[in-house]
Amino acid sequence: MDHGDHGTMADLPPFSFARGMEFGGDPVFLWGSLAVLALYLWGAIRLHRRGDRWPIGRTVSFALGIVSIIAVTCTALNDYGMVLFSVHMVQHMVISMVTPLLLLLGAPVTLLMRALPPSAPRRLLIAFLHTRYVRIITSPLFTIPLFIASLYGLYFTPLFDFLMESRTGHIAMMIHFLAVGLIFFWPIMGVDPGPHRSGHVIRLLELFATMPFHAFFGIALMMGTEPMVTTFADPPASLATDALADQSAAGGIAWAFSEIPTVLVLVALVFQWWASEERKARREDRQADRTNDQALSDYNAYLASLPK
Repeated sequence: MDHGDHGTMADLPPFSFARGMEFGGDPVFLWGSLAVLALYLWGAIRLHRRGDRWPIGRTVSFALGIVSIIAVTCTALNDYGMVLFSVHMVQHMVISMVTPLLLLLGAPVTLLMRALPPSAPRRLLIAFLHTRYVRIITSPLFTIPLFIASLYGLYFTPLFDFLMESRTGHIAMMIHFLAVGLIFFWPIMGVDPGPHRSGHVIRLLELFATMPFHAFFGIALMMGTEPMVTTFADPPASLATDALADQSAAGGIAWAFSEIPTVLVLVALVFQWWASEERKARREDRQADRTNDQALSDYNAYLASLPK
């Protein structure tokens, strides 16, 4: 099988960061990513032209999310990821745990709702967001098992080897990783509107619920005494690596990535919680100003009426 400028997989030289970041990979992700970024920028520009403000930070975050997709699918990482478990795991972890966070912090659904004219397209989008289908796929009863199954049900069954046999299967798998990450983190991040808006404590519990499964998956790979995935059981001799050592590295990457994005999400949730409390306090202050703090006056009068 030919993959870009590197020739056959057997000709790949030993992996290095510089080699991995050489431009190449699959054009499907390149053109798809650029099309999505263009649509996002169209929405931001449309708001700007009519005098509405769209935070630059959200645009930067979304653009970085697109860059992260291109970095792991449109470079030689895509070639090395076909034969090295460790490189493939980098692709998986980035596109399922880092990319979704960056894209969701860009609030694309909110931008689309504001950019669309108040006519049929916007009404259709709002109606879709409130359908039973969206309620189901964003429920933690669905997102948590799906997130876990994407690890155990894929790598510990013949499904992974089947998908890796063809370019179409590989593309479908990467899109699946991205979709699962977006669906899992969407209700947790709480930036865009959606049918599920749990409290901050519940969202933290949803986040932590997958951590033990993710960690155990990484440990299982690290402690394996034989190759657990047929695709990576016999890496080309030109890569100068051992299958078990590469599998152990893949497990370490999976374990590490279960911690890093979790910390980022935790920081984001704490900040949102703080901002929410600040807005609530300001509303209560404005209400008190309008009523001359009637509630406090009534409470003081009640205390004064109590028997001494």
